[in-house]
Amino acid sequence: MEIGDRCPEASPAAYDDPPMTKRVRVPDIVAAKGKRRVACLTAYDAPTARIVDEAGIDLILVGDSAGTVVQGKADTLAVTMEQMRYHVRCVAPAAARALVVADMPFASYQPDDATAVANASAFLADGAAAVKLEGGRRRRAGSARSSSGGSRS
Repeated sequence: MEIGDRCPEASPAAYDDPPMTKRVRVPDIVAAKGKRRVACLTAYDAPTARIVDEAGIDLILVGDSAGTVVQGKADTLAVTMEQMRYHVRCVAPAAARALVVADMPFASYQPDDATAVANASAFLADGAAAVKLEGGRRRRAGSARSSSGGSRS
């Protein structure tokens, strides 16, 4: 073997799954649980979303970490719905295959269920296929009510 030659067993094609060409949907992610790894990366803009999508990543998270990564803030608490909607509108059109997940920023779902549903619906209208919120068991009931307000899968 010469320098630069590749061992066929080490070739990515030897262990990669066949490329997925259809759009990833929420039921696809649920079906993958326990069967295969699901890859997720964060994007805040169209060029990054396009690269991530073309790499075959399953999920693209439009994270409220945009506050620290893009805006240079000390934390994510001041990130607004308007700012997050802007980033979702940048990312969603560039993702032909990956499931786009919008991160609900602080105080965008905590006040009441109506606020949560309105803000989640705005993300869906902007092109997200799912939303992410934080809160554990206390949020479980509210998220169940929010998910019945409409879904795009």
